[in-house]
Amino acid sequence: MPLTLEQLNITSHAEAVRMLDGLYEHSPWIAEKALNERPFKSMAQLKYAMSEVLMHAGRDAQLTLIRAHPELAGKAMVSQSLTTESTQEQSQAGLTHCSPEEFAKIQKLNADYNAKFGWPFILAVRGPRGVGMNKQQIINTFERRLNGHPDFELQECLRNIHRIVEIRLNDKFAAKPLQGQQVWDWQEQLAQHSDPGFAQAGQLTVTYLTDAHRACARDISREMQACGFDEVSIDAVGNVVGRYHGATPQVKYLLTGSHYDTVRNGGKHDGRLGFFVPMACVQALHQQSRRLPFGIEVVAFAEEEGQRYRATFLGSGALIGDFKPEWLEQRDADGISMREAMLHAGLRVEEITQIRRDPAQYLGFVEVHIEQGPVLNEMNLPLGVVTSINGSVRFLVKIIGTASHAGTTPMNRRRDAVSAMAELALYMEQRAAQDGDCVATIGQLNVPNGSVNVVPGVCQFSMDMRAPQDGQRDALVKDVLSQLQAICERRSVRLELEETMRVAAAPSAPVWQAHWEQAIQATGMPVFKMPSGAGHDAMKLHEVMPQAMLFVRGENAGISHNPLESTSCDDMQLCVDAFSHVLQQLEQETQ
Repeated sequence: MPLTLEQLNITSHAEAVRMLDGLYEHSPWIAEKALNERPFKSMAQLKYAMSEVLMHAGRDAQLTLIRAHPELAGKAMVSQSLTTESTQEQSQAGLTHCSPEEFAKIQKLNADYNAKFGWPFILAVRGPRGVGMNKQQIINTFERRLNGHPDFELQECLRNIHRIVEIRLNDKFAAKPLQGQQVWDWQEQLAQHSDPGFAQAGQLTVTYLTDAHRACARDISREMQACGFDEVSIDAVGNVVGRYHGATPQVKYLLTGSHYDTVRNGGKHDGRLGFFVPMACVQALHQQSRRLPFGIEVVAFAEEEGQRYRATFLGSGALIGDFKPEWLEQRDADGISMREAMLHAGLRVEEITQIRRDPAQYLGFVEVHIEQGPVLNEMNLPLGVVTSINGSVRFLVKIIGTASHAGTTPMNRRRDAVSAMAELALYMEQRAAQDGDCVATIGQLNVPNGSVNVVPGVCQFSMDMRAPQDGQRDALVKDVLSQLQAICERRSVRLELEETMRVAAAPSAPVWQAHWEQAIQATGMPVFKMPSGAGHDAMKLHEVMPQAMLFVRGENAGISHNPLESTSCDDMQLCVDAFSHVLQQLEQETQ
């Protein structure tokens, strides 16, 4: 019989330790100490309590735990001395049936990894979906992490141990994150569509109104219909809109969603998590024949990334009436105008102004998004509440010095454009670090006609500066521009500066932020609040209605805009649970 949380909470300490035996490899002390935190509200709280014990146990105890784990397809497997749990996991990943070539490859990787780090390579081979990684995925991950830094790799091993424990705990309690698995599967299915060239290379790229983009819209529409939405449509800019009616006519709607386009060679969860999670909630309501005292409108925004045309937030912007007619004449790299692309997709350009939403008809906007950063991952927290979306300012900069011979021009006689930029880059790094959550980046750098033996006469680069509050951002910008001017004057180089973007910060509405906080508290997890350094569709909706966001932990150090972007079905389940709890709160408030 599967265990229950109630049994774990009320039984004796010794019996509870026995119930949790086998979670951490040869290390029962972790669960034993975590049980002092009983009673647990949820499985998530139990998992977090154990991760906290290990986090505060010290490096020696952590290394002892890591070294208690067997190598993948290693000596313990060959001698059949693995624990029952490890045997099942390695077998499910196919490691017990390696070809001679695969076995030799993994043995070499084991030896190299141990030689470099001094401990065995740890990987949750059942993966983020819980059904098992294949051997090639395992080998690829092994090779990638072999190049990691020891301090990071130690923590990555511990994070994978926690994932192993999470899956083992689910097995003990027969806990199945069914909605999280559904959301995972939806994202995998949608990722089958990719633009030409990228698809053949096995890369995910979906840009505005390409064939792959339109195929995504059709798939999302079908899934919304299958979930039980009352109305599903594709609007004049390509947004996929699903509406689940309230209990009575004329009620207000909760607006939610995110984008389904991607950056080039991006990840599967950026944006897409934000409409699949509420779709899972609507599916559950429909299956229960439940109607709320408000409607739910889920929008899969057609464009947010600005990859094909320079029209970032096109999808969400159109909903607030911020679609600029001049965008229609922009042309992509193949010379196709946006107007032509829209007509080819069967969209009605003349109806764009008609999709503007009336804020009075909505309660507000909420958005779920993968964090796209390392913070939650490092803290072993599955969810985080967004306090504000950073405001940002971007510049294109050209520093003009004098090109001269690299061998004959003395160092004190040079007007080196790159050195001026380099000095500024170091200042930006130091200045941003002094001011809370500010960030400053030189992301593009070009030395036109540069040569190995020429002092650079011209340097072109971008500057991106962000902060949770506009005042913080503006102070940062002022200091950086002042320093740039001083550097150029001192080095006798000229400066050309163009501001290319200025976006206001979007602080979360306090009431709506509190909804997310209460939802996390209901899971028994600590509430962690953080700003968003990335831009989101919520920034646009913030201009006309209250908004708040929830972040979901990303794996692989929280990397995003990258094929390694990932999160687990268990974290997705917690996200669905949190969203459902917000719906419950709104139901109580609007009755």
